Amino acid sequence: MQKRIKTKYPGVTYRLENKDGRPEAERIYYIRYRLGGRGSKEIEEPIYPAQGQVITAKMASDIRADRMRGKEPTNALKRAALLEASAENPEGRITFAWLWREYKNQRPDLKGLATDESRFNKYLAKFADLTPEELKTADLDKLKLSLTKDGKSPQTIKNIVELLRRLVNFGVRKGWCAQPEPGRLAFELPRVNNIKTEDLRQEELERLMTVLDEEPNQKAANLMRLALYTGLRRGELFRLKWEDIDWERGFINLTGDLKNGHDTGPKSGRNQKIPLNVLAAEVLRDIQNKLDDKSGPYVFPGRKDQGQLTDIRRQVRRIREKAGLPADFRPLHGLRHTFASAMASSGEVDMYTLQKLLTHASPQMTERYAHLRDEALHRAGAVVGNLFKRQNKSKAPD
Repeated sequence: MQKRIKTKYPGVTYRLENKDGRPEAERIYYIRYRLGGRGSKEIEEPIYPAQGQVITAKMASDIRADRMRGKEPTNALKRAALLEASAENPEGRITFAWLWREYKNQRPDLKGLATDESRFNKYLAKFADLTPEELKTADLDKLKLSLTKDGKSPQTIKNIVELLRRLVNFGVRKGWCAQPEPGRLAFELPRVNNIKTEDLRQEELERLMTVLDEEPNQKAANLMRLALYTGLRRGELFRLKWEDIDWERGFINLTGDLKNGHDTGPKSGRNQKIPLNVLAAEVLRDIQNKLDDKSGPYVFPGRKDQGQLTDIRRQVRRIREKAGLPADFRPLHGLRHTFASAMASSGEVDMYTLQKLLTHASPQMTERYAHLRDEALHRAGAVVGNLFKRQNKSKAPD
């Protein structure tokens, strides 16, 4: 066998091979790694590209890293899965039904799995016996047309087609099926305008503050206060620990949290911080003053003060109803929007600063509030105009 050539990436080598009598040599990449750390058996295996795919040394290194972390199965596990599929289906076809079952088995904690199950059974069962290679763009067009005629919204149609695309990508990633050829299968998703910016009128906000003061469940009340005063997301509030409060410098530190191997920290993917303003500090001091020796590390602990809070929907919805807020107003996320709208419409906070306050990953996410900033600037311009108008009148001759 031809000697392997090293790359700049650890554990990645390649050899040159002339396939199908072609004069140009093709690189066949190999990766070496251990699954159980030192002392475990070393695995060496080639990287098989999907149809039409070109593997690079960097891609091979990324695949090696995924397999070491258990995110990507080894070639042996892929062969075993294919054998299992062959045992259930004599033709060895990797159908959408089989992919859906494997997808569920490997992602049991996936958020929204029950909803995806309903979508597959209701709308995608017609493709269950097809393989990804047999699916055509025309099939997707017929599906979308049928769903439109049935009165399904663009968002619903998008979610259904997106599930099908996820299954194809899952099969390609696992090496069970080939990458769709350009022109044969195109997942064109409907355009959806689902940007929702919630806000409260002054009288609604006053009613809410009164209800929060009277609320017997002050944990839920303080969660809503802090969402309004800081713009923190629901998950960021649930994860907030006392060690994240930098009283001396006046900041709240937002850090990631590994759960089931996934980073559940700020959406930008980086640790961030936001200023600790006076109102937020008052809420936190009030909570802190009521702590006892059994209190844990979380600002808003779970039941019996154990671990992290995971759900408080029933309590905050009750507060929303008691305050007479709109039925579609989301109690925590809506207050984040109210915070952002107040900052933008004040005319004192520029869009870049607002992006940082909301820990948005890109300025595009903050643009929904830009019109409020523009309205504030117009009001400021009107003030200047009125001032000069009064000045000109005072100088007018008698």
